[in-house]
Amino acid sequence: MSLLSLIAALLLEQLHPLAARKYLYTWLGSYVHFFQHHFNAGERKHGKIAWLIAVLLPLLVSAVLYWVLHSIHPLFAWLFCVLVLYLTMGFRQFSHYYTDIHQALRNDELDKARSLLSAWRGMACHELNAEEVARVTIEEALLASHQHVFGVMMWFVITMLLGLGPAGAVLYRLALFLNARWGQQDDSEFGEFGVFARQAYRWMEWLPLRLTATTFAIVGDFEDTVYCWRTQAQNWPDPEAGIVLASGAGALGVRLGSPIPQGGLPLDRPELGMGDEADADFMQSTVGLVWRALAFWLVLLLLLGLATLVGG
Repeated sequence: MSLLSLIAALLLEQLHPLAARKYLYTWLGSYVHFFQHHFNAGERKHGKIAWLIAVLLPLLVSAVLYWVLHSIHPLFAWLFCVLVLYLTMGFRQFSHYYTDIHQALRNDELDKARSLLSAWRGMACHELNAEEVARVTIEEALLASHQHVFGVMMWFVITMLLGLGPAGAVLYRLALFLNARWGQQDDSEFGEFGVFARQAYRWMEWLPLRLTATTFAIVGDFEDTVYCWRTQAQNWPDPEAGIVLASGAGALGVRLGSPIPQGGLPLDRPELGMGDEADADFMQSTVGLVWRALAFWLVLLLLLGLATLVGG
């Protein structure tokens, strides 16, 4: 059921991207703000209680609904899994930015590429040259592919194996959202309310990050991926994100990271990867890497499913 649910959700989003996703995030923002408003007293324990309640309620609802639907007919449970993945994966959520930036660079429309990247990142990128635009766009795509595809997939498969249905996809998406809303706030103004959200997200990311990096190594340049992962990831300001970026750069044979101009001053960033400078061709290679990684996991799930059937 896991494999068929993933394939159906991916096909559905490719054929009909979810246009109402912004309304879903608006509702989710209101839901999270409710707990922040009623629980935030600036202490870590309050943030922990708020996080647990905000996450466990949707998890319980999704698990119970899955069990109820499965007891009626497995087809209903499968349709519910597809719906949850359709709402949580968001494969096309970032790909249109990436495609448009890639095409703009191909057409030597640097100003257009800068504007698109600025809209995607939510910060000005008008000082970047063509190579820097390609480099930062590849970085954003690698992180987005992990957060919106592979991380969701892995937690979905885990909870499906545990008999909890698509609760893992809900768990991962909520943890990511709460980390962005609470965990990334300035502690001097937000207190310690967001500390647990930040810690919980790091716990949940430990396995998916390493599985994503391992997959990049398998479907890309294995030796360079492992080397960059081991020697460069910890130098990135966010070491967790560094695992994805360093392994992706090694798999592609491209140089990422490195300083970029921001606000008239150079933003110091360590170098990631090895090989040639980023350009539009490497952007196309990044698309291939992500699709190969996705195909690898689908094939692996197929083999696991066949092994289960044979063993049964």
